[in-house]
Amino acid sequence: MSYKIIAVVGPTAVGKSDVGVRLAQLFDGEIINGDSIQVYRELNIGSAKITAEEMGGVIHHLLDYKNVGDEYSVQHFQHDAREKIEEIEERGHLPVVVGGTGLYIKALLYDYSFTAIEGKLNEYENEKTEDLYERLCQLDPKAVEVIHPNNRRRIVRALQMAESGNLKSEQEAGQKHEMIYDAFIVGLTMDRKVLKERIGKRVDMMFENGLLEEVTRLNDKYDWNMHGLHGIGYKEFRDYFPGNITLDEVREQIKTHTRQFAKRQYTWWNNQMPVRWYDVSEEGFLDRIVSDIRGWLNEEAD
Repeated sequence: MSYKIIAVVGPTAVGKSDVGVRLAQLFDGEIINGDSIQVYRELNIGSAKITAEEMGGVIHHLLDYKNVGDEYSVQHFQHDAREKIEEIEERGHLPVVVGGTGLYIKALLYDYSFTAIEGKLNEYENEKTEDLYERLCQLDPKAVEVIHPNNRRRIVRALQMAESGNLKSEQEAGQKHEMIYDAFIVGLTMDRKVLKERIGKRVDMMFENGLLEEVTRLNDKYDWNMHGLHGIGYKEFRDYFPGNITLDEVREQIKTHTRQFAKRQYTWWNNQMPVRWYDVSEEGFLDRIVSDIRGWLNEEAD
């Protein structure tokens, strides 16, 4: 496809939303949310979801898109986001994908294909994760090389594929791993120590802004097995309501898990796709991004 797309990626709390909005304003763009938790309604404070005021008049797609109880996978995202890209292009605007969910972004930009799978994630709800993992080891040993033993969701999906005769490892081996769009991938970064401090302050601000009240409403309304509640900023509260941990412990868990996630994001992005990194702490970093994007947009004209 000849579509040009800007993607804004990087670790959590680095400022992707703000930069995405600014780029969309400058280049007549529309934003596609690439965060797997912000896709859900009602998950606002804990997901650091952008507010209507912060959107700056820019159209946002796939944000507040699903109910907490809805199943939404990378396969769903790929389909929906590619449809949005076509719609945005038809309007003569530039798609700007913003988010930190690496697999979502890569499945969108690259030649990822998925096999239709019958059944739901709760198909094996009465079986232990370690038993499912062991079964997957027998059916598709190559698949488990890239699936964590505790990642029940991915284990179940790979197991469903294997038991239907379609090995996940074989499917991925048959793909060329080529980008299907002309994408300019903006990676935002900053000093790791500064990012750590920023994460801590952001989590404290979430609590000040009513995170406990938000999660209390969710706890009263939903079962904790809902996929939307598995995200950082929410899952840490699961043991709080029965009284197993204190609120201070929840706060510290969120900070720790967020820092760990940010570290994994850096590793993932550096190994998965051609990201152009910009240090947000450097003066004029946005001007450099804008200049580089203008040069990229003018490549075809030259």
